[in-house]
Amino acid sequence: YLTHFSFFSTNYTDVPASTRICGQLSYRMVLAACSGMVAATVCHPLDVIRVQMQTEGTKFKNTLDAGTSIYRNAGLKNGIYAGISAAYLRQWLYGSFRIGVYSYQFEHAQLENTRAGRSRNDISFANKLRMGCVSGAIGSFVGTPSELALVRMSADSKLPVAERRGYTNVVDCIVRIAKEEGFAKLWRGATPTVARATLLSACQLGVTSEVKGKLARSGWFGEGGQLYGGIPMLFVATLCSSFCANVVANPFDVVKSRMQNMPIRADGTAMYSSMADCFVKSVKKEGPAVLMSGFTPAFVKLAPYTVISLTVADKLTHALTGKSAL
Repeated sequence: YLTHFSFFSTNYTDVPASTRICGQLSYRMVLAACSGMVAATVCHPLDVIRVQMQTEGTKFKNTLDAGTSIYRNAGLKNGIYAGISAAYLRQWLYGSFRIGVYSYQFEHAQLENTRAGRSRNDISFANKLRMGCVSGAIGSFVGTPSELALVRMSADSKLPVAERRGYTNVVDCIVRIAKEEGFAKLWRGATPTVARATLLSACQLGVTSEVKGKLARSGWFGEGGQLYGGIPMLFVATLCSSFCANVVANPFDVVKSRMQNMPIRADGTAMYSSMADCFVKSVKKEGPAVLMSGFTPAFVKLAPYTVISLTVADKLTHALTGKSAL
């Protein structure tokens, strides 16, 4: 059995269909998580800056001011890299599902085209967006507790000393939230989180696949887009998708960050009762421009994160399975 079903094997001839599906999906999810961790290590400081710019409290002049202020006040470990353990956990929950499920759906669509006698890559842009929506929604719901921990830990140094929660790591953060606020509160902000991730993944993954396909056929990046191993083509495709994703997702990002970081009053009530309430109160108090708060650090973080994670995922998947992830 194991000779037909090793972890990275694509020879599933004698393996039951249900086991074959789980195996193909599982190793794609592991590859996605690993690529996400590489990207998170590089880009996490920008995520911390984004969260602190989007949440209430201290106002920063710009991205550079935010970064220098955070480092000056809390240092590297507890400031710029606060919540890195939550970022890694997020990749194993959200990132693995988002890229892994999309990669699996994409390959399935290619196989269906082959069986039907159509071109393998004859997949409509709308279908690519749909696959991105599905994978993003699943991943974000599963990963909401890690997203909540990431926001809490990233924003902690911004709070007055007396109000800081002082989480030691992601496990401590999640356990304390469950104990102090209730298990269900680990999914606080799940609605804007899922809405944001659905749109973000549709743009990131769907647009990347679409642009990658067009560039491969254009001849600008060599035959089949394989100039320098296809890295330049993937760079352009992922950069385009990053900008589209950031424009669409930023308003949801602001609402999500505020809902996840909001304090609970002494009487047990919260500052915002819902996603809509947060949206209305934020715009009413600070104007429509508040919905684009943190756009620059979000894009500066999202662009390299998308380029690194999707490029590593695509190349790692191709190296180990002989197939593309996007």
